[in-house]
Amino acid sequence: MEKFLYLGLNLFAISFPLVRSFESKIKFSSFWYALFPAIAVTGLIFLVWDHYFTLLGVWEFNPRYILGIYFFDLPLEEWLFFITVPYACMFIYEVLIYFFPKDVFKPVGKIMVYVLVPFLIGLGFMHLDKWYTSVNAFFGAAVLLGHFLIFGDKFLGRFLFAYLVVLIPFFLCNGILTGGLTPEPVVSYNNAENLGIRIWTVPIEDTVYNLSLLLLTVSIFEYIRSRKTIPSFKSL
Repeated sequence: MEKFLYLGLNLFAISFPLVRSFESKIKFSSFWYALFPAIAVTGLIFLVWDHYFTLLGVWEFNPRYILGIYFFDLPLEEWLFFITVPYACMFIYEVLIYFFPKDVFKPVGKIMVYVLVPFLIGLGFMHLDKWYTSVNAFFGAAVLLGHFLIFGDKFLGRFLFAYLVVLIPFFLCNGILTGGLTPEPVVSYNNAENLGIRIWTVPIEDTVYNLSLLLLTVSIFEYIRSRKTIPSFKSL
């Protein structure tokens, strides 16, 4: 049964959002035309990153908790991760828009960019000897800056709200993956390639990784959605 742990986490992450995608008020499935391309493009980028870092030894996967099916040196469960997790995160993003129509975090959007982009770039340059820290920081800064240059602060408040909420299940799932509840971690990180700072068992860099993953998905999702006229949650 141990070999089903990572697969089980994937299924757990997507189960409720998938079932509720057809709910009469939310109708999340009506946005699949924008969601699946966003997940596909984002997933491809992160899988290339994931593959390269696995080869470099930045992280590795414990055969004890996976099925043993690999594609391009990555276990099947890791491929599924970049489908199930973005799907669940985007479900949260849309549900929050429905239940909280006022964009209360919008005033913080520009401030977030002005503060985080220089901070992440500085962090990256300070730790060029650590692959996960530096690449994560530079990529996070690039995603933030790119989103801001294209959309301004139009979606940043919505994104920030969703990101803060997503951190709760994020720490739960990543905590399990990094050994918070198991004798050995599912994913082992090479601490020589990160700062060695952990929240529970989760490397601090994972919070930036999650930010980039969600914001890139939101950016592509909103770009595609803006190209097509379709009823929003506010009008349903």
